[in-house]
Formats: sequence, C-alpha cells, structure tokens
Amino acid sequence: MDFIDEKLLEYCINHSEVEPEVLKKLDRETHVKMINPRMLSGHYQGRFLKMMVQLTGAKNILEIGTFTGYSAICMAEGLPFDGRLDTIDVNPELEEMVRKYLDESGFDPLVNVHIGSALDIIPTLDVEYDFVFIDADKENYANYFNLVLPKMKKGGVILGDNVLWSGKVIQDENINDKSTQGILEFNRLAKEDDRVESFLLPLRDGVMICRKK
Repeated sequence: MDFIDEKLLEYCINHSEVEPEVLKKLDRETHVKMINPRMLSGHYQGRFLKMMVQLTGAKNILEIGTFTGYSAICMAEGLPFDGRLDTIDVNPELEEMVRKYLDESGFDPLVNVHIGSALDIIPTLDVEYDFVFIDADKENYANYFNLVLPKMKKGGVILGDNVLWSGKVIQDENINDKSTQGILEFNRLAKEDDRVESFLLPLRDGVMICRKK
C-alpha cells in the first residue's frame, strides 16, 4: 500500500540529501539478488535514519535486522568517529554481502555484525545504547522492545519499522496473522508503556518513534 502520492514522494526524495553512490550500488545488488528487496530501507528512509542519528547525538546504536546492510551504513554515516553500531541478523547467508558493503563504505570499523537470534544475542551485549532500530521479524517486536529498553540511556530513542504493515493494522481480515498481531502488540506497547513517549510517523510503511523517559 502506498501512503503518499508517487509524485509527491518523488518530490520529497528530490528535495532530500542525495543517496551516496555506495548505497545506490547496494540497492541495485539487493534488487537483483534478493527475493524480497522491499525489505531494504532505501534512499528516503535511509536519509531519515542518518538524520535521526545525528539529531539525537547517538554514539551507541543497536540494529535488529541487518538484511543487506543498507540501514546500518546509513546510521553509521551519522555516528561520530568514536561511535559504535551493533547489528544483528539471523541469516548467515547475508553476512558476506553486508561486510563487503561495510568495507566499501568505509564504516566497517564502526560496525559489529552479529549473526544469530536477536533474542539470544541482545542479553549478551554489555552496552548502554542511545539509539535502537527494530526492523526484523514482526512477531517479536514487543519482545525486542522489552529486551532493549533496560539497556538504553535516559532520552534514548527506539525506532520500530513497518508499524503500519501495508495497512493491515486497520484491516480486520488480517487480525489473526501472526506478523500483524506482532505489530499491533508492539504499537499498543509503545503507546501504553509509561517508560517511553511515543509517536507514530507515517513514513514509508510507518515508523514508531519511542523516547525513553
């Protein structure tokens, strides 16, 4: 589902920061090689992620759901030289591509790639994060939220991607779908949990922004 007129979206993109060449190359390869390239953050959301990292002054970032590494590179762009980004993905087959583009982008020294279940890896990370981006399996969004929040600084920001889920969040016929249920539970938790302030932004497929009180 498109949430904004295609020409308006093109106008927005044309009046935002230009996509770096390495990310254009990564986008092309993802669309050629991946079964579901729509999982890629892409130019518009990628520039948003970089800007959010810069605006929050984040130094320690956790990403849950690396895919081919596009969003990791975007967030690394916004980090200071002594920053750190931990990114987790369950699919070992993507690691070679991710590391190739991290090296080509020059941000490899700032990024730690973890392969495995985020539910298992997150508890082992001894880091206080100030920025978290959740973009993985939708069934576990609420679990990821509850795992990362205690590891975050006061004022830290959690972004949850795809929280409109192509409009399925308001379609009764999808209410029993596990992914839709996961998104609905996460959105409810973000709104009702008194540990955070929340704001749902209809950017692409929806981004939930949570700020730890």
